[in-house]
Amino acid sequence: QETRLFNPSEEVTYSMRGKEEAHDYRYFPDPDLVPLIIDDEWKERVRQGLPELPAAKVDRFMNQYGLPRYDVEILTGDRALADYFEETVRLFPEPKTVSNWIMVEVMREVKKEEAGLAALKIAPQALGRLLTLVDQGALSGKMAKTVFEDMVRTGKDPEAIIQDKGLTQISDVGALEQTAREILAAHPKEVADYKAGKTKVMGFFVGQLMRKTKGQANPQLANEVLARLLKE
Repeated sequence: QETRLFNPSEEVTYSMRGKEEAHDYRYFPDPDLVPLIIDDEWKERVRQGLPELPAAKVDRFMNQYGLPRYDVEILTGDRALADYFEETVRLFPEPKTVSNWIMVEVMREVKKEEAGLAALKIAPQALGRLLTLVDQGALSGKMAKTVFEDMVRTGKDPEAIIQDKGLTQISDVGALEQTAREILAAHPKEVADYKAGKTKVMGFFVGQLMRKTKGQANPQLANEVLARLLKE
């Protein structure tokens, strides 16, 4: 054991004097101080009162949400961003989807504002509802990004924007089938090409269907309907 001197200009320490054992310091009880007993219960109580430390939050996010370390380090790098993520996940429990939207769409908008996340007009609950609409098939991913941009600009809820712009995705099989039949009837050559093995023509049909529905057809459902009709 020893006492060392710190030199701030050189940022190094030097040995001042050494001690062989603790008793060389000649410690003695102060009669004016009562004994301080620190038991495990007290330590645990103090520990519970501490805020979550950065390393602990990283571990929890990885274990609880199953996110890759890259995502977690970005999300937990800012307490407000971590809170925003967790509040969104409470409403839309798909952590990776929420993480992707926050790291791309939300962060892009946040970087435009000097006030950061506090200036964003989209509450976590509103983002969660938007992602729920995509998950339910009411919106395509492309539509959702359009709605998100309007949410940033106006602060309106996603439902109000969707209604104002008429952006609801068409997932009615009957309606899509009727439109698909009209398209196939109007393009007999392409139908023949597809049946002859030129399956890349499917992209043409999907494009026509999306154009007819002004981009509102559910893409996956559009593919399924067209594939089924082309087998007839």
